[in-house]
Amino acid sequence: MATKAATVSSESMRTVKEETPFAIVMRRFRKHHLAMVSLGVMIFIFVISVFAQQIAPFEPDEVDVNARFVAPGTTVDGKLHLLGTDNIGRDYFSRLLYAGRISLTVAVLSVLVSELIGIIVGSIAGFYGGWIDSVLMRFVEFLLTIPSLPLLLIVSSMLIRNPDLIPIPDAVLNVLGKVMLLRPSDARQAVLIVIVLAGLGWLTSAQLMRGMILTLREQTFVEAARSLGASNTRIIFVHMIPNALAPIIVDASLALAGYIVAEASLSFLGFGIQDPIPTWGNMLSATQTYMYDRPWLPLIPGLPIFLCSLAFNYIGDGLRDALDPRLKQ
Repeated sequence: MATKAATVSSESMRTVKEETPFAIVMRRFRKHHLAMVSLGVMIFIFVISVFAQQIAPFEPDEVDVNARFVAPGTTVDGKLHLLGTDNIGRDYFSRLLYAGRISLTVAVLSVLVSELIGIIVGSIAGFYGGWIDSVLMRFVEFLLTIPSLPLLLIVSSMLIRNPDLIPIPDAVLNVLGKVMLLRPSDARQAVLIVIVLAGLGWLTSAQLMRGMILTLREQTFVEAARSLGASNTRIIFVHMIPNALAPIIVDASLALAGYIVAEASLSFLGFGIQDPIPTWGNMLSATQTYMYDRPWLPLIPGLPIFLCSLAFNYIGDGLRDALDPRLKQ
């Protein structure tokens, strides 16, 4: 009897399927219902933004002076303006789709560049320590003491007025112009805003990565790699950074919300991407003159800003719960 029970127990243990780390993270993430709903919302917004050129019934800069401030759902000359038109007769729905493509591209690129800079700086500071750590972290702490919004306004105004201060390769402008459906000359404005946002957005991720590297620096797998003759560069980029990415992924997802709002704020204040290039921020800015007579106008560009900001925050919360190693379920 004991032998039979032991055999059944061993067979049942063999039938238990071991989950991969990715499967465990996804299972935990799916339990966060608000994060799943937010993910669905963002997938929908990304899809319609990617296919903006196919979905939009009008060109974003197509002007009809005889159809100014048309109410949502009105048909003019046999063409439906789903969300109405603006003060010079441009279709709001079409501009909203194109603006989403530009605003989301700027936010995603800003996150990628800022997190990459933060990962490199934080890894070097945490791994080498000593005077390198002191110099880099004191510089980061100094920049963090400066109010970010005034500095963003100053730097962005300088770059918008003098776009040639930072040389940008034509190949980069051509590629990003195709991604955002812009001419290369117009894509320069978007690239400059990415530089401004990423130039001040890497500070927190650098501190976060430094803390993670400090906890990993004395781990046994690092000592094993060093004993096998691995160089410092290989240890940092192959062994340490991949093991420290979990909090960086959460930070990046939460930072997306901040970059969406920051880009919209710069454009709203007139220091970002300029009209007639559509972004959610400058579309919102253009409505402030007419919002008292037509109070629905700010809702058209304001709603996607609100939805994206809220959705990215919930997705970040879900990823934080899913990637927390202290959770066992």
